[in-house]
Amino acid sequence: DSIVERRALRESVFPKLREHCRCTLGLDVRVSKHITFHMWTVLQQRMFVKLITECRESSAGPFLLVNKPLSIILPAQLEVSEYQLLLQESQQVGISTRKLERVYQRDENTIPPSYGLRLLHGHTCHSQVTTLKLKMYSLILDADLRFALGNPGDRDIAKRCLIYIHKINALNLSFFLSFFLQTATDHLRTTPTDGQMFSELCDTFLPALITSCQLLVYTTTTECDRRHGYTTARRRSYAESLCQQVHFDLVTLINSWKVVETGDSQLCDALAREQTEQEELCDSLRRFYDISRPEEAKVRVEVFLWMVSNVINTLNSGTQCPLVLTGGPCTGKTVLLAHCARQASGLTRKCEPTSRDHVSVSSIVKPDISLSELKDILSSLLTLLPSTSQPLVLILDGLDQIENNFSLPVIESLPSPLPPGVKLILAVSSKRAHVLQAVKLHYPQCSPSHCVSEEREKQPGCVCVEMGSPDRSVCVKMLSSLLSRSGRKVTSGQQVLVNQALTSCCLTLYARLLHEHTSLWQSDEAELSLPDGVHSSISALLDHLERKHGSSIVTRAVSYLSLSRTGLTEAELADLLSSDDRVLVEYVRQGESPSSSMRVPQIDLETLLLDLRRFLIRRRVAGSSVLFWVNRHLKLVVSKRYLDTHQVRTEIHSEMVDYFCGRWACGNAKPLLVNPKSETEDDAQMKVYIDRQPPSQPFVFTSSSKDVGRVNFRKVVELPYHLQLSGKWHEMEHKLLMSLNFHEAMVRGGLLGDLVAMLEHREGSSQVLLSRQKLLLASILKSSACLLQRSPLHLATVMEASLPPYLKDFPILEGYVKEIRNERRKRETGLGVVLCPAPSSVPSIQYSKCDGKTTGVSVAEAAGTECGTVALIMDDGSAWVWKSSECDVVQRSLSCEQKELKFAGVKSSGHFMLLSTHCNKLFLWDITGPQVLLEVKDQTPNRLEGFVAWQKTLFVWWKNETFVSVFDTSNEMLTHFQCQNSITCLVCSTNGFYLYCGQEDGGVSIFDIEASSLLGTCSNSNHNAVALIVLCEDKGGMACVDKMGNITLWDLAAKTQTPRLVKETFIGGKSKTISNIDYSEENNTLLVCQSHQVTLWDTSDWEMLDQFLVSRGKTFTQALLSHGCHLFLALLDTCALVLVWRVSTGECVLSLETNKQPHTLLKMASDVICVTQNGCLTLWDSEIIDAAGTAPKMRSGVREVLVEQTGEWFYTTDGSEAVWRWDLEAGLPHDNFLHDGPVEKLCLSPNGVHLVSLSAGEIYVWLTDTCQNTLRISGGRSTDILITPNNNFGVSISEQGLSRVWKLTHGNIVCSIHPHLSNAQVSPESTFLIGHHHGDLLAASLWSGSISKRFSCVESSDHVVAFHTLSEHPGFVVVIAASRTVYTWKVVEETVCRQFQLPSMFHCQPRDFQVSTDGSCVLLSTDNETIEILDVHQVRLCSFKTEGTVIKACLDKTGGYAVYMSRPASLDKSCTCSVHTRPVLTVVRLADGERVGSVLLCKTPSALVVFEQQWVFVGFEDGSVGVYHVLDGLINSEESIRGKASLNNEFRQCPFDSAPLNWLPLATPNVTWP
Repeated sequence: DSIVERRALRESVFPKLREHCRCTLGLDVRVSKHITFHMWTVLQQRMFVKLITECRESSAGPFLLVNKPLSIILPAQLEVSEYQLLLQESQQVGISTRKLERVYQRDENTIPPSYGLRLLHGHTCHSQVTTLKLKMYSLILDADLRFALGNPGDRDIAKRCLIYIHKINALNLSFFLSFFLQTATDHLRTTPTDGQMFSELCDTFLPALITSCQLLVYTTTTECDRRHGYTTARRRSYAESLCQQVHFDLVTLINSWKVVETGDSQLCDALAREQTEQEELCDSLRRFYDISRPEEAKVRVEVFLWMVSNVINTLNSGTQCPLVLTGGPCTGKTVLLAHCARQASGLTRKCEPTSRDHVSVSSIVKPDISLSELKDILSSLLTLLPSTSQPLVLILDGLDQIENNFSLPVIESLPSPLPPGVKLILAVSSKRAHVLQAVKLHYPQCSPSHCVSEEREKQPGCVCVEMGSPDRSVCVKMLSSLLSRSGRKVTSGQQVLVNQALTSCCLTLYARLLHEHTSLWQSDEAELSLPDGVHSSISALLDHLERKHGSSIVTRAVSYLSLSRTGLTEAELADLLSSDDRVLVEYVRQGESPSSSMRVPQIDLETLLLDLRRFLIRRRVAGSSVLFWVNRHLKLVVSKRYLDTHQVRTEIHSEMVDYFCGRWACGNAKPLLVNPKSETEDDAQMKVYIDRQPPSQPFVFTSSSKDVGRVNFRKVVELPYHLQLSGKWHEMEHKLLMSLNFHEAMVRGGLLGDLVAMLEHREGSSQVLLSRQKLLLASILKSSACLLQRSPLHLATVMEASLPPYLKDFPILEGYVKEIRNERRKRETGLGVVLCPAPSSVPSIQYSKCDGKTTGVSVAEAAGTECGTVALIMDDGSAWVWKSSECDVVQRSLSCEQKELKFAGVKSSGHFMLLSTHCNKLFLWDITGPQVLLEVKDQTPNRLEGFVAWQKTLFVWWKNETFVSVFDTSNEMLTHFQCQNSITCLVCSTNGFYLYCGQEDGGVSIFDIEASSLLGTCSNSNHNAVALIVLCEDKGGMACVDKMGNITLWDLAAKTQTPRLVKETFIGGKSKTISNIDYSEENNTLLVCQSHQVTLWDTSDWEMLDQFLVSRGKTFTQALLSHGCHLFLALLDTCALVLVWRVSTGECVLSLETNKQPHTLLKMASDVICVTQNGCLTLWDSEIIDAAGTAPKMRSGVREVLVEQTGEWFYTTDGSEAVWRWDLEAGLPHDNFLHDGPVEKLCLSPNGVHLVSLSAGEIYVWLTDTCQNTLRISGGRSTDILITPNNNFGVSISEQGLSRVWKLTHGNIVCSIHPHLSNAQVSPESTFLIGHHHGDLLAASLWSGSISKRFSCVESSDHVVAFHTLSEHPGFVVVIAASRTVYTWKVVEETVCRQFQLPSMFHCQPRDFQVSTDGSCVLLSTDNETIEILDVHQVRLCSFKTEGTVIKACLDKTGGYAVYMSRPASLDKSCTCSVHTRPVLTVVRLADGERVGSVLLCKTPSALVVFEQQWVFVGFEDGSVGVYHVLDGLINSEESIRGKASLNNEFRQCPFDSAPLNWLPLATPNVTWP
C-alpha cells in the first residue's frame, strides 16, 4: 500500500501546487484518487478509465497518475463463464470452492447474466478467504499506465505526464488475482506472473515510451533488510524525498508548458463569452433529448422558415408572431429548445457562411437580477445584434420561473411589433396562463407566416405549441435503453411494476429516475416498489444516497449545489465539504485526535458525484466548468428536504461566503468540535483547529507580470450573491462594493455592467447614506465605461482622478483612494494624484426614465417632495412616479366608472401631492402612507394652481378663483375662505393659526383659520400680483414679492390691526415677469429668477446681495439655490445643460449634463433632480455639487506655476490681477497677491524669499514670509523678469529700451544692458546674462552691462536656435545651431567644442528645448506624436512614440524622466464620448523608455512644471491646478510626508471658510527708473 506516500503528497505537495497554478495560471488542480472498491465491478472500472480520459483531454497542463496498490478480496461481479472458470481453476490448485459458491449468487438483471457477491456477507467473505492472500499491484499499475500513455495521440499527452514507480524487494505479490483480472478483461486462460508483468513494464513498455516520447519516469528500488523489512523511518524518508521531487518536477513542467488561453476563459467581451457558454449549454442539454418529440417539427418549421425568409429578404417586418412553447412541468421544454437552437445555428451558418455568429442566445439570467437590469439586457440584445444579414433568435426560457415575478413587466418591455430580423421564442408553463395571455395582448397585430403548416395551433398574437407527455411505450423503450447501456435489465415480472409506474407518470425525467431505482434491483428480490411521481423519486434517490454514502455528506453536497449561484466545480465542492464541520466530524475517529490538516477524502466525493452524474449537468460559466442540476425540480426537492428553514439556508450561504472570501485559506486553521474520548463517556467537546487546505481567493490571480493577471471569476460571480443571501450587508457594502480589487476584477472580466447594477442596487442596504457613495462610484464607472471596456487597467487612474473632490462629503471613500495608493506602492511605480483639480462637471448618481412607450410624449407638469418622490404628468394624461428608494419611473393609473382617468396636473407641499384630472377631479396622495389616492370633492372648472399643507390640513387655490378651499384629511371636511381678487399664492403661519393669501391685484388677505374670519388686508403700491409671501415671524414682519420682482415689507406686530408698510424696494432696470422664486429660510437667502437676470436677496435685512445677468441671446427659464446657498443652478432656453454659478464670484463653475432639453429642476432634501422634456430624471447629490462648485480655481486659465524649493508652497497666475499662493498640504490657496493690472510674468527667487511679478509694465517685489509688497517699480518698460541664482539681483528685460540689473532689496539699478537679448538666462554663477541676438549668443556682464562674450556659428549662414545653461557645470552652455550641430560653449574662456551633428530625421524645436542640470539629457522636440531625446553621456538619440499630439513636455532636473501631456485621438471613429480624447499626463523613464505611469486629465491643461523627480504640477484652462506624485522604485521607495498627508487633509475645509487672504499692493510706485 502507498498510504503514507499519498498522504504526504496530499498534505504537502498538492495544496502548494494548487496554489501555484491558481496564482500563476488562474487554473485549478483536481486531485482524483483511484476508485478503490471492495467490490470492483466492470462499470466502476469503466468509470476509472473515463476519469483518466478526462485528464488526458481536459487537462490544461501536466497530470499526475498516482497508483494505489489495491487490496481487493473478490470481484463484485463475474459473468457466468468467468465464474465457472474461477471455480475450475480454484479446484485445480486445491482450493475449496464451497465458500465461493455460498457468497456468490446468480443475478438475471445484469447483461449478460452474472454472478454477484451477496452484499450482506461481504465482510464475512473478506475474513474467510484472507488466507488466499490475493493482492493485485502490477496488473492494475500496468493497465493504468498502458491506457494513460499507450496512445498519446496528436496532443502529445506523454510530455505532460510524470510517473513515479517504487519497487520494494521485500514485498511478494500473489499469483491468483493477477490471473483473475487478466482473464476477466482479456478472457485468457493463462497469464504471466506478477513479477513477469512488472518486469515487462519496467524493461520493455516504459523504456520504449521514454525513448519515443522523452517521458519523465522515476523508478526507485528500495533494498530492505530481511530482518526489519521496510521500516517506518525508511518509508517516511522516501515519502519526503518523493514530495520534494514531485513538487519540483510539476512546477518546472507547468511553468514550461504553454497553456493556451481560451477565448472564453479570460475574455473581456462578456457578451461573446456568454454566447459561447450558451452554445456549450445547448450542447449539454440536447444530450438529454432521448425521445424524438412531435413538437420538434412544429418548432423547426416555424424557426427555419423564418430564417430562410429573412435570408432572402422576404420577411415583412412587424408581422412576425412570437413562438410560445407551453407544457406542464418536466415535459422537456428546455431540452427541446436547446436541441432546436443548435440545429438553427447550424442552418444559419450553412445559409450564409461569410457571417459567423448569426444566432445568439440571451445570457443566463442571474437568480438575483433586478427588473431594470433584465430589461437592459434584452434591450441591448435587441438593439445591437439583429440585422437582415445577421438575424437574432431570442429564446426566453424560464421567464415565468423568475422568483421576483418579472415575467409580465418584461413582456411589456419587449418591442411590439418585433424588429426586423428578430424571432422571439418563449417557453412558458401551461400553469402560467396569465403569462401566455400577456404575450397575446402584447402582440395583437402579429400574423403567422404564410409558409407554416396548418397543423400548428394558431392563437391570436402568438404561435402556440403545446408540449404534452410522451407516450408510455416510448418511455419504456427509453428506460430499457438506459438500463442496457449500464449493463442492466429488468425481468418480466419487474417490467409490470415499471409499466404501472410509467402509466401514472409518463415523463422523461421520471424515466431517468426509474433507471436509477431499477438498476439496483436484483433478480431474486421479493418485495419491490417504485415511487410515484418525480418528486417522490428524487426523494427516494436521496434516501438511497444517504444510506450508501452517509447522511451528512449527501445533505451538504446537494445543498451547496442547490444554493450556489451558477453551480460549483468539483474542487470547490470538495473544499466546501472539507470546510463544513458537520461533514468533517464524521471522519474523525472516536477517541482519536485528528490531524492538524484534514480534508474529506476525494474518493468519497467522486463516488457521490458518480451516483449523481445522470442528474448533474456540466456547463461553462465565466471560464470554469461547473456542475448544476439538470432540472429545477431536483433543486426544489433538495430545498424542501434539506433547506426548509431560513437558518439552514443562511448557514450554507455563510459557509460559501467564508470559502469564496478565503477566510480559512493560507494555513488559517478552522476550529472543529470533537469528542476526545470514547462514545460511552459523555464529556464536553474539545475544540481542535484543523487546516482544511482551501485555496486562496484573490480577486485577480497575479502572474510574474505586475500588470497582468487573471480574474478569479468564480469569486466575483459567487461571493456577492452569498453575501446578500446570508444577510451580511455590512460586509457586502464595505468590504466588497467599496473594494478597489473587486472593482478591478469586475472591469477586467468584462462585467462592468454587472458592477454598476450592484452599486445601484438598494434593496436590503444596511445604510442609506452608503447608497450615495455607491451611486457616485456607479456614476463614475458609467461615465468612463467606454474607456474602461477598452482599457480595464485604467480603472484606478480614473477613480483616483475623480474621487478626491468628494472625500470631504463621503469620507468612507478615503479608504478606496488609499487602497489605490497602496496598490501603487506595492508595484513601486505609478503616477498618483496629490491635489485634484476642481471638477468642471459633476457625475449624476442616478438616471431613470419612463417606459419606452412614452416615445413622443412630453412632460406637462412635474412636482416633487422633500422626502424623495417625484410625480410626472405627461401631455397624454399619463402619470409616472419615481421614488428615491426605487430605480425606475413607474406608471400609475386610476380608473373611475371603468374608465381610465387622464391626469392634467400635479402639485406638492410637504409630504402631500395633489393630482388633478381632465374631468375636474382632484386626488390627494400622502407619500408617507399607502399608495392610495383620496378624492377631494371640490368641483371647479379651473386649473389647480397650488396648495399649502399644514399637518393634516390642506389649503388649495385655483387659477382665476377668489376662494381658498380648506380640506381636513383626518375627517375629509371641506371649508372655504373668500378673497376679493384671484388668489396667486398662499402661506400658513408655523403654528397653523393664520393664513395669508396673495392676490392678483397686489393685495394680501390675512385670515384667522380657527375663527374663519378675515383679520386684515394690505396691498403694494404698484398693484402687481403677489408671487411669494415670506413670513418673518420672529421679527413680526412679512415680505411680499410681486410678479416683477419688487419687494414690499410689512409690519405684522399687531395681528388685529391693519399691516403697516415698512419698505418697498423696486428692482431697477428693465422689469420683466419673474420665472420662479427660491427661498432658503435656513440661509436667509431669496433668489428671484427673471428671463434676463437672477437676483439674490439677504432676507435678514432685505438687502440685495447681487444680480447675475444672462449671456446675450440667452434667457433664464429657472434657477434654484444650492443647499448651502454658495451656488445657484439655472436652466437656459435651448441649452441641454444645467449651469451652476458661484455666488461669491459670479462665475459659471459647473455644467451638469442631461440627455435632453430640461423641463424643470426639483430640489429634494439632499438631491437636485432635473426632469427633461421626455420624462427622464437625472439626479445629483447636493453635497457633491457644493463640493465641486466651491473647489478653488482661478478665474482664467493658469499661465504659470512656480514651486518653492521646499515644495510646500507654489504660486499660480492666470493673467488677471491675482497671484495665488497655495498650501500643497492643505490643497487650498492661502494668499492672494493683488496687482493694479494683469500679471504678465512671475518669478520666484531660488531661496523662496522674494516673489517678483510684472504687471502693466511695473515690477512688484513681495516678501513671501510677510506677503508685503516692498517694491513697486515703474519706468522700466519691461517685458520679462529674472532673478539671479544668488538671490541678490533682479534682471528686467526690455525689448525696446534698456534691460536693467537691480537689487532686490531696494530696487537700485546696478547696470544697464543696451542690446536686447531674447530668451535670456542668467548664468549659474550669477555673472552673465546670456541670450539671443541676431543669430548669435551674447553674454552681458551683470556688473557692468557690457557685452563681454559672444558665440557665433562657424558657418555664416548658420545661427543659434536654442541654448541652455548648466547649473551643475556653471561655466558651460549647451548650444544647438540651425544646422543641427551641437556645441558646448565655455563662456569664461570663450572656448567652443563641437560635439556632433544630429541626423536629418532629428530636429530641434526651440519651444520644446530643455536640458538637464548636468547636461546629460536634452529634450529636442515633441512633433509628430514623438518625443526626441538626446542622451549626451552615451551619445545616442532616442525617440518615444506618444499616444497622440503632445501639448507640452518637460524634463526633470536630473534628466531621468520625461513628463508630457498629450491629447490622444479616438481609436473608434463611431465613438462620440469625450473620454477617449481626454488629455493624458504621462511619465516616462528615460533610462529604459518604460512608462512609469499615466493619469487622465479631466480638462484642457495650460501649464506644466516638474519639481525635483517626484512632483508634477499642471495648470488648467479653467483656472484649477492639479498636483501629481511620481512613484518609481528606482528613485524613491516611499512617498514623502506631503503626499501622505494630502489625502487626509484634502478639502477638509470648505473653500468659503478658508478663502485666500487678499494682499494689496502699494498704492503707487515707490521706485521709478528713468
